[in-house]
Amino acid sequence: MEKSFEIPKQLVWEAYLKVKANGGAAGVDKQTIEEFEKDLKGNLYKIWNRMSSGSYFPPPVLGVPIPKKSGGSRMLGIPTVGDRVAQMTVKLWVEPMLEPHFQQDSYGYRPNKSAHQALEVTRRRCWRYDWVVEFDIRGLFDNISHDLLLRALRKHCECKWVLLYVERWLKAPMQDETSNVVERTKGTPQGGVVSPLLANLFLHYAFDVWMSRNFSSVPFCRYADDGLLHCKTLKQAEFMLKTIAERFRDCGLEIHPDKSKIVYCKDINRRAGYEQISFDFLGFGFRPRSSKDKYGRRYVNFSPAISNGAKKALRQELRSWHIQLKSEHALDDLSRMFNPVLRGWASYYCRFHKTAMYSIWQHMNRYLVRWVMRKYKRFARHQRRAREWLNRVARANSGLFVHWQLGIFPAAG
Repeated sequence: MEKSFEIPKQLVWEAYLKVKANGGAAGVDKQTIEEFEKDLKGNLYKIWNRMSSGSYFPPPVLGVPIPKKSGGSRMLGIPTVGDRVAQMTVKLWVEPMLEPHFQQDSYGYRPNKSAHQALEVTRRRCWRYDWVVEFDIRGLFDNISHDLLLRALRKHCECKWVLLYVERWLKAPMQDETSNVVERTKGTPQGGVVSPLLANLFLHYAFDVWMSRNFSSVPFCRYADDGLLHCKTLKQAEFMLKTIAERFRDCGLEIHPDKSKIVYCKDINRRAGYEQISFDFLGFGFRPRSSKDKYGRRYVNFSPAISNGAKKALRQELRSWHIQLKSEHALDDLSRMFNPVLRGWASYYCRFHKTAMYSIWQHMNRYLVRWVMRKYKRFARHQRRAREWLNRVARANSGLFVHWQLGIFPAAG
């Protein structure tokens, strides 16, 4: 039987492999990836067959509230496993069409782009420009205009099945955990596979292209809904903050008033008084810091290190592991359980000013000391002796934990 659309079966298979690698929770049908795989061939064929015939209609996304670092919560929209495969199929097809058009200074949710690249370019620009305009778009994924987004997609993609299914995903309702169904007239669910790509496309025209066309002398860096502009004067920064707020309003969006501000990049050569001399970006705090030049001389440099908010989140995660209660496990077991996460933290947060992570590593050491005191009766009431014992073990087995490899051991005395 002839299909309405020619969608390669191999593309659906590749989409499934990526969905499996990414993992994720079940959607409204409560089907896990493992359950989906019990009839893998049949399920993948069903997705391909329906998409190829034009009869694929996405089920509602499962709305799950997740807490925000700043307080409150945001609604995450979780598609079913099968719908994630369908969305990934579209993403794999359309992303190569869109990527060449995206701007160099857009870093979020893009292949071969990273947060570290955004941080590095920001660090260099803070040395060259005195002022930073920091902005955060309030509820980006919830407020994207469907009409404007589809107009942007049609500009680059003539593939009818892509346009058909993107429009259906945009209109798919959200079902909460009590089975209430809410119709959606704007936005793209945060948590959808194709949503980050669509959000980037929307902001490409709402902001990136508009900035390059109208303010080519003002460098910007955008990571999804967080962005920075670099200005030479306070007057220019005030004008730009007002102007981008108006631009986003014209596009149906709003910048967050509490998370958008003007910052003075104070350092050894910039000594003017200004209230705001720091900002957070991608988990790093940019502010004046004491540094050494190549001759060992001290000076004040405007640079990034792990932010206080990120430190608080890491300490909360360490606490949630309850390491001190896992006395039935050996130290090797703890290493296998937690070192991969610690290694990820080191890889991300030690990229700039790695000594700022010292307090986190010592926090981990304190939990390990408490584990020693609980596991070995001879150390039950002897914290100092437990710390000294763990110090000797750490030095002899530094490969067990990433911070031990960095030379950060439990205090010996």
